[in-house]
Amino acid sequence: MKLSVQFASHIRQVYFGGNWTASSLKEITEELSLKEATTRIENLNTIAVLVYHLHYYLRIQLKVLQGAPLKGSDAESFKATPFNTEREWQDFMKQIFKEAEQFADLIENLPENRWQESFTDDKYGSYFRNIQGFLEHTHYHLGQLVILRKMIANKTDI
Repeated sequence: MKLSVQFASHIRQVYFGGNWTASSLKEITEELSLKEATTRIENLNTIAVLVYHLHYYLRIQLKVLQGAPLKGSDAESFKATPFNTEREWQDFMKQIFKEAEQFADLIENLPENRWQESFTDDKYGSYFRNIQGFLEHTHYHLGQLVILRKMIANKTDI
């Protein structure tokens, strides 16, 4: 199987389900209210902030695959837009899943010779390194999201 197809499959699985970790962003955030998503547990990031953080990196890489320059900063990746209504939160989640599918489609159609090329600049490493890192980063935060979701479910004053 081509590397492009494998990576696209992994991206779809981490966002929509069916991976070996039995965890996906869709499953974790399904039926998650804005109140739950913005509930702070001690000094930890909220679910909304972590979801924003994940989406920040997806958008950066999506734009590169669409031909734009690489623009982003780690400092900006946690500066989540405040959600004022349930509708804003739900619309944001719809946007994430739409862009995740676009991202997977672009990865799936990436020429096989591109994987070893620089991801816009040598200092960022190859396409392979960036997409693999994106998946690892997403799985890392999925674990945090699962734990936060359980902690919020056990909190009685929400």
